[in-house]
Amino acid sequence: MEKHYDPARLETDAQAHWDDQGCFRVTEDPSRETFYCLSMLPYPSGRLHMGHVRNYTIGDVISRYQRMQGRNVLQPMGWDAFGLPAENAAIKRGVPPAEWTYQNIDHMRRQLQRMGYGYDWTREVTTCDPSYYRWEQQMFTRLLEKGLVYRASAVVNWDPVDQTVLANEQVVDGRGWRSGAIVERREIPQWFLRITEYADELLDGLDALPGWPGAVKTMQRNWIGRSQGVELDFALAGGGDPLRVYTTRPDTLYAATYMAVAADHPLAIEAGRQDARIATFLEEIRQGAVTEEAMEKLEKKGMPLGVEAINPLSGERIPVWVANFVLMGYGTGAIMAVPGHDARDHEFATRFGLPIRQAVGPADGRHVDVQAEPWTAKDGLVTVNAGAFTGMDFATAFEAIATHLEAEGIGRRTTNYRLRDWGVSRQRYWGCPIPVIHCPDCGAVPVPDADLPVTLPENVTFTGVQSPLQTDTDWRQVACPHCGGEAERETDTFDTFVESSWYYARYCSPDAEAMLDERADYWLPVDQYIGGIEHAVMHLLYFRFWHKLMRDLGYIGSDEPATNLLCQGMVLAEAFYHDSESGGREWVAPGEVDIERDGKGRILRASRRSDGAELVSTGWTTMSKSKNNGEDPESLVERFGADTLRLFTMFAAPPDQALEWQDSGVEGAARFLRRLHGLVYDHVSGGAVPVPRTDGLDDAGMALRRKLHETIGKVSDDIGRRYTFNTAIAAIMELCNALGRYTAEGAAARGVRQEALEAVVLMLQPITPHLSHGLWSDLGRDGAAVDQPWPGVDETALTRDEVELVVQVNGKLRGRIAVSVAADEATIREQAMADDNVQRFIEGLSVRKVIVVPGRLVNVVAQ
Repeated sequence: MEKHYDPARLETDAQAHWDDQGCFRVTEDPSRETFYCLSMLPYPSGRLHMGHVRNYTIGDVISRYQRMQGRNVLQPMGWDAFGLPAENAAIKRGVPPAEWTYQNIDHMRRQLQRMGYGYDWTREVTTCDPSYYRWEQQMFTRLLEKGLVYRASAVVNWDPVDQTVLANEQVVDGRGWRSGAIVERREIPQWFLRITEYADELLDGLDALPGWPGAVKTMQRNWIGRSQGVELDFALAGGGDPLRVYTTRPDTLYAATYMAVAADHPLAIEAGRQDARIATFLEEIRQGAVTEEAMEKLEKKGMPLGVEAINPLSGERIPVWVANFVLMGYGTGAIMAVPGHDARDHEFATRFGLPIRQAVGPADGRHVDVQAEPWTAKDGLVTVNAGAFTGMDFATAFEAIATHLEAEGIGRRTTNYRLRDWGVSRQRYWGCPIPVIHCPDCGAVPVPDADLPVTLPENVTFTGVQSPLQTDTDWRQVACPHCGGEAERETDTFDTFVESSWYYARYCSPDAEAMLDERADYWLPVDQYIGGIEHAVMHLLYFRFWHKLMRDLGYIGSDEPATNLLCQGMVLAEAFYHDSESGGREWVAPGEVDIERDGKGRILRASRRSDGAELVSTGWTTMSKSKNNGEDPESLVERFGADTLRLFTMFAAPPDQALEWQDSGVEGAARFLRRLHGLVYDHVSGGAVPVPRTDGLDDAGMALRRKLHETIGKVSDDIGRRYTFNTAIAAIMELCNALGRYTAEGAAARGVRQEALEAVVLMLQPITPHLSHGLWSDLGRDGAAVDQPWPGVDETALTRDEVELVVQVNGKLRGRIAVSVAADEATIREQAMADDNVQRFIEGLSVRKVIVVPGRLVNVVAQ
């Protein structure tokens, strides 16, 4: 054994062994319990970042632990390879997206391999490979046949920079999720998947996912947005089709003082034809916000249409406005506004001087001033000023008013959803071609199975942002599969969330001559899925939806794709900038900054080391290239080794919380591994490696062995159940400290030291597998550490002759005593009262009573 820890050599040797032995290659074995561990697949940008390292280390620790439990573990890896970054890089660099993408995949694969992740690389999938996307094309044609796919002209979210449509989920604060450009609304033909057909199942299925974070489930529930309400008609005073609205609060109908419609509502469009001012205003707000969230933050704007509607309960005429906070895509594109009981309606009414009335109030009779602010409670209320419906609670009023409206034929109870069908068309090149042919006679015709895949041409040249598919007549022009006449291929490509919605299933049977085969049901559902919570209402919702589609088409038998979900926290680092002469911000890498801090670690002053320029600190923020505050994993591996990086990312914070990057923490992790290596070196240098033994141990040896098996129990629970890897590592470090303090000699002492070091090496194998591989051999053990079972707890080692109790005086800690496990309460009281520190704190006081909590504490009550 070498005296000094050499991570480069250890990591090379360990990885060579794993590769030679095919350690992580798995096959289906019905006799074994399975465990499918999966991290969200990366986009091949060309370089790993610390977020990748954290995500994939979490997955690898879980996978290796489960392997040591004897389970048949599948941990695959692949590439979410389509998408705009490759296309934008092609435009910028003049390199075809395919070439750029495959180069990046090769580089990132090597980076992942260098980290020692235990992937079954024989199952690797690349979503831009025709052998992968041909099956989603085939599934699309099946869904088209079943009526779960349709094409329609729709007002969509248009990203003017990326020149493509965005789903609602891809619009963040009114901007494109990738480009950051302000999103516009346009009406163009789109392909849609009927995700709304599955809204109830997607919503109700969340109750069957106890292993998913509550925050993710709440976000999905809110996004689906199921609500029980009433759809009712307001007749127009001037005649014509009534104005239909949906409301969850029919109890407030008497307080409706105006109506508001979206810019694309037929009533607004007709008013625009009659009035140029209205037409101009409609065009203005069409260019504004495109989602409910964004509209909530906008300054409320509106204009009266010169139309009046008639309240179906009171008969009152109320004005109809067009407003920028109403979207045509939600509900009916029209609302009844109740400013007395809705904050948004109140803001609008206050701005434009519209009436504000009260229809409900507190059941206890308290006065509320709805002119000052809306009263929005739904519970604990009664209706007021509501004609025949006055004095009712919410549920009673809802039923009574709904029944009345239905009897009059002007309303009906209905369930409404916030969720809208998934628009999967994208007007860019680097994506999976949509397998449809447009024929002037036959219409939209699905491509026959025999002609799949519709292969994306990869050797292309860009002349701007326009898709090369639109200019490639050889690819675009084709014969109609039905009539044989001249036709054209669809030039839109799939939203890349389509590919990432089913990759997890393809890993189960990557070489199948079908979308999936029987191996999918052997592995699925995924036992542990790992990824960021930012995907809660994009990938994770589509992921669940696509699984149900595959089930209904007979590809798989389960209802949900993943049983458990872990959302890892972000990796944060401090960021620094100064304003540049051009008016922008110039970000300075933390390593180039001199920092003065106060006694609590807060930054007092930051300056650039090279020239002393004063900098602004943003505090802890997500690592990113744009803020120049990222750490390069490759350089850290070169400097410290992969195991140090793995150890630090698992030790610095619980996996679901943000990790604040500290260079000192990485150096601390390296010191611990060097110390462990030194403990093993000192031990094996003492002569022939002994067999672990338990006989002949003195009290110190018995205490060490008890500490060892307590640690095994804790680490097993922390890694196997709680996923608190940081506390598991802390416990192992404490055990190593105890080992370092244990100086006894002799056969028994060497035996317990051997037992403890073997257990430490195996407990660290999921976290620092390279060092464990080397140390296991150094400890004289046969086989490889990766093939060893998890160490078990020897219950006999946990028995104690004595137990330590906390001693309190009036509830405050004042001492500790060691008592025999057989001691009775009288003996415990006597020993506690004899403690010198306890005597000091009760001096001059009268002891009222002494409370003994067996096995835990003694509390002396004195005054």
